[in-house]
Amino acid sequence: MLTDNRHGLVVNVQASTSDGTAEREVAAQMLADVAGPGKRVTVGADKAYDTKGFVKACRTIKVTPRVAQNTKRNGGSAIDSRTTRHPGYEVSQRKRKRIEQCFGWGKVIGQIRQVMVQGLDKVDQLLTLTMAAYNLTRLRTLAQLRPPCAQ
Repeated sequence: MLTDNRHGLVVNVQASTSDGTAEREVAAQMLADVAGPGKRVTVGADKAYDTKGFVKACRTIKVTPRVAQNTKRNGGSAIDSRTTRHPGYEVSQRKRKRIEQCFGWGKVIGQIRQVMVQGLDKVDQLLTLTMAAYNLTRLRTLAQLRPPCAQ
């Protein structure tokens, strides 16, 4: 799942198999779809994404990986000081937790706590529909927070 840190909206979602690397591969693919020429994008993620392959894939597609450092892993972290020295790194680490709100809503209100369909395509459709509903409820909240336009 890919979310916007500023507004908390789901930008892209895709179900994948759970084989240990599919989540990072799908994330890199979704980031490549978002990052365009001349457009710099950053991504905040947890320690599971602190791998040389994911960090290299991000940098190849001009995405700044602001991934939590996994210093206890053999070989150390793939994130070095050129990323962690910027103040935006700390901001990304705080805001990356917003994605849990989407998952929480989908499990409590939506239907992704216990999926009642079989097959990756059907699970992907259910996940997409649930996150679209989440975005609609989030947009309602954002519209209420926005000051009225001057006429």
